[in-house]
Amino acid sequence: MANQSTETNQPSNMQTYGVPIYAADWIPEVAVRSRIIMDPENSEEDESSSSSRSCIVLSGGGGEGRSGIPNVILICRVDLDINSLSEQPLGRLVLGTDLPYRMAVHPREGGLICALQNSCRLFGWDNIMSPREDNQAGEESEEVIQELKDVGQQLALAFNPEGSVLAAGAEDGTLRVFEWPSMNSLLNESQAHSSVKSLTFSENGKFLVSLGGPLCRVWEVNASTAVASLSKEKEEMFASCRFSVDSAGNEVLYVAANTERGGSIITWDTKSWKRKESKPIKKNSISAFNVSPDGKLLAIGTLEGDVLILDSTRKQTNQIVKKAHLGLVTALTFSPDSRCLVSVSFDSRARLTVIEKKNEKPGTRWWILAILFVILYVVAYYFLKAKGIIP
Repeated sequence: MANQSTETNQPSNMQTYGVPIYAADWIPEVAVRSRIIMDPENSEEDESSSSSRSCIVLSGGGGEGRSGIPNVILICRVDLDINSLSEQPLGRLVLGTDLPYRMAVHPREGGLICALQNSCRLFGWDNIMSPREDNQAGEESEEVIQELKDVGQQLALAFNPEGSVLAAGAEDGTLRVFEWPSMNSLLNESQAHSSVKSLTFSENGKFLVSLGGPLCRVWEVNASTAVASLSKEKEEMFASCRFSVDSAGNEVLYVAANTERGGSIITWDTKSWKRKESKPIKKNSISAFNVSPDGKLLAIGTLEGDVLILDSTRKQTNQIVKKAHLGLVTALTFSPDSRCLVSVSFDSRARLTVIEKKNEKPGTRWWILAILFVILYVVAYYFLKAKGIIP
């Protein structure tokens, strides 16, 4: 039987946090280890036990209207040993009338950047994780990034893998790239797209791909110039992009797209910047997309609230969670070890899905044993014949 929440009838791997959730990501272990060890509930746990406990950060809210729904940043615990999310956040920071629509977590200990309505702000982990009665405005926990102040809504934020470069894509189509944390400008392209919807850095940080409208553009970061444009075909509408590494160790670019017939995953060669393949995901319109850190899995969230996990090599569906959410999935994020996936939605819920290990197909083991038996028989036959034991 699935683990149940002690105060609700829903499974403990699914929690409701009271606000529409727009973004989610895992917090680097180095940034939360001391907080977990100091937790009184876990003070007697050994290191191997506490290592299975991680934290995610969620952002969302009701916007600037008078809905009564606050705009918040939440820190929640994840326990993989019992497949659960904490019922109550470890930290909760209220942001007044500013909705934290998009965010980027620094890959080390550099905190969290949130895109608000007209600016971007940097938040420190310590203040978010330490609940305070007077944190309604969050003023002491945030730092307005001057270079991203009064520049309109940013729809995409991303750090490169080292955390030394920050990219921001705006609703008005402007792409800005900065060194971090100096904020020296590397690129400021006012007409990169009609609207920038997704950003992803290559594994080595050399390339940045921006997505918006009918095309993706590939930028060489150090040269601050576009080196390729990846166009849609027929009725495709690009939705999201992610770099990863395939089973052979080669870097690839995945682009999630939607058509009238459903979604598709397009794979691009990162040397020629040509399409390698396009895999239809029939009858599923993609609202969220991500790739596991080990590159073996793809995750898709749909407008209907389903979550699909695919093998990245064959693009076959390994796992489906039907009606994981009551509405469209807004964000997906794999754990750093690729063992599980967190999905969030407008329904105010976060859901933890443990990745199922694929069992061997029936008969596979017997075929292997049969082949080994034949090989051993042939080797034994020629050995005995060479010794003259058999004619």
